[in-house]
Amino acid sequence: MKFRKVRRLVLLFSLVAVLILILILPFTQRKKENRTEVSFPPADVILTEPPVKIEKITITSGQTITDLLTARGLTVSQVLNISNQVKPVYDLARLPAGRELRLLKQGDNFIGLELDLAPERYLHLDLKEDQVTARIIDYPVVKKLVLIEGRIEDSLISAINKAGEQDLLALMLAEIFGWEIDFYIDLRKGDTFRLLVEKKYINDRFSSYEQIRAAYFINQGHLYEAFRFTYPDSGQTDYFDSKGNSLRREFLKSPLKYTRVSSRFSLRRLHPIRKIYRPHYGVDFAAPVGTPVQATADGVITFAGWNGGAGRMVKIKHSHSYETMYLHLSRLGPGIYRGARVRSGQVIGYVGSSGESTGPHLDYRLLYHGQYVNPLGWKFQPAEPLGEKYRPEFNQQVENLRQLLLYPLPLFTDY
Repeated sequence: MKFRKVRRLVLLFSLVAVLILILILPFTQRKKENRTEVSFPPADVILTEPPVKIEKITITSGQTITDLLTARGLTVSQVLNISNQVKPVYDLARLPAGRELRLLKQGDNFIGLELDLAPERYLHLDLKEDQVTARIIDYPVVKKLVLIEGRIEDSLISAINKAGEQDLLALMLAEIFGWEIDFYIDLRKGDTFRLLVEKKYINDRFSSYEQIRAAYFINQGHLYEAFRFTYPDSGQTDYFDSKGNSLRREFLKSPLKYTRVSSRFSLRRLHPIRKIYRPHYGVDFAAPVGTPVQATADGVITFAGWNGGAGRMVKIKHSHSYETMYLHLSRLGPGIYRGARVRSGQVIGYVGSSGESTGPHLDYRLLYHGQYVNPLGWKFQPAEPLGEKYRPEFNQQVENLRQLLLYPLPLFTDY
């Protein structure tokens, strides 16, 4: 009897347990089906911002900041607001033509603007906040002393180009040795050169040549040398050979920098306009209109103005019975008039084609004791050699520069 009662109780509890499971299981299943799984990306993905895109624009003449920015989605009022806030640092109404403008954009938002003001600096605007911040930043500038060498095949310029350098460096080198070597007629195939030049880099990009510190040039088997020296008391510079003799003469080699001779001194030349043979008492230098013309030595102006077929002309009286004339100018330099004193290298006028002329050039003439002489062939006296008190410092510099020029040595093993 007791056993049956126990069996009934067990059966009852089992039925109750089954009933509970039947009631709970569907609810649990439905809850599981309705649950939404949420997966979170890694933390570094959440923190990553859209990349900054930079649009580069080269400013052309006449473009305004309003035109440039409104064409890219900003309103006129937004541009005016930016301009007004920036004005204490820089006036955006003055966009320099030819310079680069960089627009920085992140997603759909403009976050910055950069404007090159000069090769060495730029304007930076931070547009991330409502308050625009502006500052002018200098690019990093580095100067490097570089050794360059080459061999003449046809011209100095092509040899410099073959060495990976620009035409200007060839003209700088020719100006240093201009009184020793005529680079139009004296060069020979096989001539060699080696020079140390300071090159300026702005923001890791080549910007300009500074100065040639030292140079060797072997022309027709003869070694010419040049070492730059700066006087510690005056700051003036000059080029000397290793013995302290100046490479300059009492007159400059040319009244123009970096130019070419188009017609030489001659006692019988066919006149390009009159078509008759007559003497040409000067040297013609071809150059674009407006090229500055410099006095070739200190002196006093005895004539400045129009002179018939010579066009606009300047005549200067120098010491030791020398006179120079500068013909066919387009205009005179500032402060150039009869009686004015001028210094060697001072700009006295600008190349033109005034008077009897077939094109822009300078007719340069030299007189000695009232007689025309060939400016390119005349034997001028050398400038003063280096003073004795500067010799110790100069000699030390020469020794240092020689070591740099001669390393490695193979260039000069044939001589």
